[in-house]
Parts: sequence; structure tokens; C-alpha cells
Amino acid sequence: MTRAKTFRAILAGAGLAALAACASTERAPPPAAVAITPTEQWTDKVKVSAAPDEVLLAVHPEGLSPTQVRALDSLLARFTEAEAKELVVLAPVGGPEAPAAGRMAAAARAYLIDAGAPRFAVRIDSYPSDGDKAPPLRVGYLRHEVEVPRCGSWDNLTATQSNQAYANFGCAVTANIASQVANPADLQGPRREDAADAMRRGVVMGKYRAGEPTASQKDTQSDGAVSRVVK
Repeated sequence: MTRAKTFRAILAGAGLAALAACASTERAPPPAAVAITPTEQWTDKVKVSAAPDEVLLAVHPEGLSPTQVRALDSLLARFTEAEAKELVVLAPVGGPEAPAAGRMAAAARAYLIDAGAPRFAVRIDSYPSDGDKAPPLRVGYLRHEVEVPRCGSWDNLTATQSNQAYANFGCAVTANIASQVANPADLQGPRREDAADAMRRGVVMGKYRAGEPTASQKDTQSDGAVSRVVK
């Protein structure tokens, strides 16, 4: 065999190898074709929506009335239960009672903070009155609600010979977990982590390096002993 024929044979072999590689690559299944678990295929069926939960307060030059204070108390209780992030006081702009609305908005914010709302979570903003002769003060937050998928009926639970998940398994588990979440907003993504306690970490690492116990000292009030002395 001459050198030219040998060179052509090498090129032909390389071409066949390249074609074989391309063919094997094309036969590989795409990542989307990989089977998912019975519960994962239902996660996109859980819908989380947000709607404002607010109270409308008539503007009074003298400030908040007792009825409005009770309405704010109820709103704050719902805000705390929902674990919402922000409570907004909206004052109308352009109405005939605009100065009184501004003072009342400040009073509403101060009352909510005194009643237990975090100071950083309550803010004052404004909205256009749009020609309304008596625009109210609007106080509210965004409340999240979850809509779970409707699941079908269960199959024969005694038919276990195939060792496969029941047809209703993934839907039922997903719907139950989504319904039990205290704050549906958590289904949209994880919460932000709090900052690390650098001082406590330094104390623990110092004790660890010195060979000392790193746990906090036990509180004598948490030993579970019940006093029999009546005072």
C-alpha cells in the first residue's frame, strides 16, 4: 500500500468515527425526557395569588375614631397571622381633606407600631383622589392565597403487585402539603436568611479551641422541677 492510499484510509477511518460519534450523540435522550417523581409533576399545578386586604377609613380632622381603631386592630391581627412583609398606609392626594388625611395617616402608622407592628414594616404612601369628594384613608397589605389542584378518586389500594405509585398519589400529596403551609408566599420561594451572629460564633469558636464546652449554661428555671410551696 502506498503512502497516499494509507493516508486516504486514515482519513476515511476518522470520518467514520466522527459520524459514529454524531449518531451516538443524537440518540441520547434530552434532559426533559427524564422521568420525574409522582409529586414533582404536580408542583406547577399549585397556584399562589396575592390580593390586597385593606380597610377604608373616613378622614376626620380630629383623627382616628374608636371604630377605626378597632378596624386597625383587626387588620393588624390578620397581617400578623398572614406573616406579610409590609403594611401600607395610603393617604389621598388632591382631595379637599388632604392636610387632615396626611395627619391621620401619620397617626394610623404610629398606632399600628404601638400596637405591635414592626416599625420597618409600616410605611406611608399616597394615591390620587381622582376627583373623589371624600377619598378615604386606605390601610392594608398583600395577602397570599393558594389554589391546590383537584385530585381524582383513589384506585384499588390493595392492588400493589406492580409496586407503582397510585394515580392519585402525587396530586394528593402535593395538595395536602400546599394546603398546610402557613404562609402561601413561601411556596413562591425561600425566605431571606437572617444575618449570622458573628459575636456568638466568635465565643463558640473560642471555647472550642480552648477545649471548653460550647453549649450555653442551663437555665435553672428549665429543669422541670415543680415547687410544692404555696406562696
